Amino acid sequence: MTALTEFRRLEAQGSWKEFPTSEPREVVVSIGEATLTLMDPRTDRPLSHWSLPAVVRLNPGQMPARYTPTSETPDETVEIDDQLMVDGIERVQTAIARHRVKPGRLRGVVTGLVALGLFGALVMWLPDALIRHAARIAPPAQLRTIGKAVLADLEQGTGPICHRNSGQQVLDWMTPRVLNRQALVQVVPGPLNGALRLPGDMYLLGNDLLVSTPGPEAAAGHLIAAEIAQDERQVTLQALEYAGALASVRLMTLGTLPRNALVGYGEKLLDQPLVRPDVSALPVAFGDHNLSTEPYARSIDPTGASVLPLIDNDPMRDRTDVRPLLTDEQWLALQQICAG
Repeated sequence: MTALTEFRRLEAQGSWKEFPTSEPREVVVSIGEATLTLMDPRTDRPLSHWSLPAVVRLNPGQMPARYTPTSETPDETVEIDDQLMVDGIERVQTAIARHRVKPGRLRGVVTGLVALGLFGALVMWLPDALIRHAARIAPPAQLRTIGKAVLADLEQGTGPICHRNSGQQVLDWMTPRVLNRQALVQVVPGPLNGALRLPGDMYLLGNDLLVSTPGPEAAAGHLIAAEIAQDERQVTLQALEYAGALASVRLMTLGTLPRNALVGYGEKLLDQPLVRPDVSALPVAFGDHNLSTEPYARSIDPTGASVLPLIDNDPMRDRTDVRPLLTDEQWLALQQICAG
């Protein structure tokens, strides 16, 4: 398309927010053949790739123009005050829309042949590469959307998320102290025997861990262990491998997965053992959060026989200045998060 050829090397400065609560960050925005790329101006390192057909302008007619990679979860945004770049984005999107609405008979035949060729390549050797590429370039907003889809399917086996407000407030207060400010931790009534990490910096705890332990330290330990055991891209890759190559192509081009792409994935996660991290990495990680490893170890094996390294190397063993993670009132509220 002429619009793509004319604008694909256009660059402009922008102000990027990875999350609504993030501080604005200066970026260089450039138009590619099918993507909008946001780069660090100091290192030229890509920070995010947005699919042009899925990009949505949040304030039509106003400047600076504010964009998001998808209309479903407009958490990630960029503001652009360069009229030429704004015009370029709009012209490219208009050209793409016109191309879709009036393909023509010859164009339809060509598109069908290309699609058939791509499908053959996908069947033979491209699926794994496409899935890995989709997991690698998915922006934070898409990762959170995938995580929510996984969680929705998990709820079929664990029961719906516990929503008692007082308990969730305590959980939200505790989360940045053991994970990070963007992480989202929720509790389900069914047993998990630990914590599950989901795409989009989401974590899931089973209520069994709250009602069977004497304090919040065991639950906090399982969250840290889940963070160490698998990184963000690993859990995203596993979900996309289940969804399949065609779903990953849709994610890269349209910014969303097919509605039923992850149906049954929750059951698969519940049927397999939790991924545990290397035991040797835990004492240091727990120590960084002033957290004892023993409550976590005892929640796995009350006898301690199979988790002796965690008990023997407890970073808080000889510390006298350790403060409780939660007050008694907070812990009681967290334990009752699934009540009522």
